[in-house]
Amino acid sequence: MRDHPSPFSPGFWRSPVRGPRFTALLGLVLLGGVTVLFVTGLLSYAAYNPNLSTVNDKTPDKGLLGFYLFAWPTDPPWLYRLTQGVHVTLGITLIPVLLAKLWSVVPKLFALPPARSLAHALERLSLLLLVGGALFEFVTGVLNVQLDYLFPGSFYPLHFYGAWVFFAAFVTHVALRLPEALRQLRALRAERRGEGETLPERGELVAPRPADATVSRRGAFGLVGGGSLLLLVTTAGRSFDGPLRATALLAPHGGPEPGGGPGGFQINKTAAYAGIRARDTGEDAWRLVLVGRRGTVRLSRSDLVQQPLHSAALPIACVEGWSTSDQWWRGVRLRDLAALVGHDDPPDVLVESLQRRGAFRRAALRANQVGDPRSLLALTVNGEDLTPDHGYPARIIVPAAPGVLNTKWVARMTFGDL
Repeated sequence: MRDHPSPFSPGFWRSPVRGPRFTALLGLVLLGGVTVLFVTGLLSYAAYNPNLSTVNDKTPDKGLLGFYLFAWPTDPPWLYRLTQGVHVTLGITLIPVLLAKLWSVVPKLFALPPARSLAHALERLSLLLLVGGALFEFVTGVLNVQLDYLFPGSFYPLHFYGAWVFFAAFVTHVALRLPEALRQLRALRAERRGEGETLPERGELVAPRPADATVSRRGAFGLVGGGSLLLLVTTAGRSFDGPLRATALLAPHGGPEPGGGPGGFQINKTAAYAGIRARDTGEDAWRLVLVGRRGTVRLSRSDLVQQPLHSAALPIACVEGWSTSDQWWRGVRLRDLAALVGHDDPPDVLVESLQRRGAFRRAALRANQVGDPRSLLALTVNGEDLTPDHGYPARIIVPAAPGVLNTKWVARMTFGDL
């Protein structure tokens, strides 16, 4: 009877493609890509929670991990569109590279003994946290951008804490393996250029009895690169305007496809999904409640139309990675609303929605966002009244803010320190 080795036996892993040079090149790509993902992810978190932990923060007790939070800027107005578009598109594009890297190091997970030295034990521990953290971050990220909330609890604390665990393991692993990886990359470059004698690869990733090759190492790199390119082409279009949007077949869908007309641009949650009823937004029923230093003011939509109106061309960008081109919004400046209740210097504001279902029924904006002259309580878009799905009778629109902070179906605004 033929002997079938177990995964704990080196003879079980027979691919001739595996080796330290193949792994080192994939690791170099991930080194740059994961660093960009981590930085843009932290920026996304700062944009969601511009140091207003009592309102926007979905991650309680983060302690020292919130050291970098700051008042998110309003310039350039496309800032969040850029940072989050890069974060989501790059994350999806790196999936083939990540899977290939995990495949290339699978034998290490089964290597015996588990630890040969303290340095080896640290490397194995970082590898387990690295693999688990990478899978967790990429899987939850993909589910979130597709609005498939299959994981328990809120996405924000899960992804936030997971990112710190993953990146800590990533940094540890890089510190332990970077010198060897650079040596292997130099050897790979010399091999491709035909410089000097090509030394054979050694190590636990090299199969002692390799099977016949079905694809060359160069072909394997081509398959990985081709897969990443395919994902890039079928994802990136939702961050651009024009014909490129039609190429985004695998992109974050961002809710139902919009119709035509002035309101024919992307939405995330419909009025029906949010539980908004027509009788709640009618002229006789709806009132905007403003609370501030001088007390409370209630305004109908007709009252708001009589206020000085201003216009701004601003995009909408969501955490799921999709964004719109600039839309032409018109409404009352937030700083003018603050002045109506006694705040000549714009303060922070808590905005509450009529929304009955879903997250972010309340959101807060910092004083710099309230004070920007382009920040509006919008009443119309592209020359027409807001549609119900775009937030009729009134919605917030702020330059560079994540989509969820551009609250729709606004019912109440409380100005003051938060």
